[in-house]
Amino acid sequence: MDHRSGADVAFFQAGGLVVALWDRASLAADSGVSDGGGWAGITLAHNVASPEGVDTVLAEAERAGATIARAAGETFWGGYSGIFVDPDGHPWEIAYNPHWTLNEDGSVTLPG
Repeated sequence: MDHRSGADVAFFQAGGLVVALWDRASLAADSGVSDGGGWAGITLAHNVASPEGVDTVLAEAERAGATIARAAGETFWGGYSGIFVDPDGHPWEIAYNPHWTLNEDGSVTLPG
């Protein structure tokens, strides 16, 4: 399992998936959810090929009954993302990351 780490987060390549570990308080703040109250401390993420793709998926999720927790916008890491909470209470980040390779099959490859 290949990995890349920063000051606050560690990324692990697991086949075509990436697992990220981030401290709970920072993840809650970034996800737009309160730390506690039934939140499991996990956010799922789906990467798309463009900022417009982020907007499209968030709009589709909202039409399907999701609540937008963080509107789409530019991120501190140089990408574009937004977060919705599905009807079962699970937060999902929809992200465009120009630093990662998004393969044709939807899998992600970390740089380097």
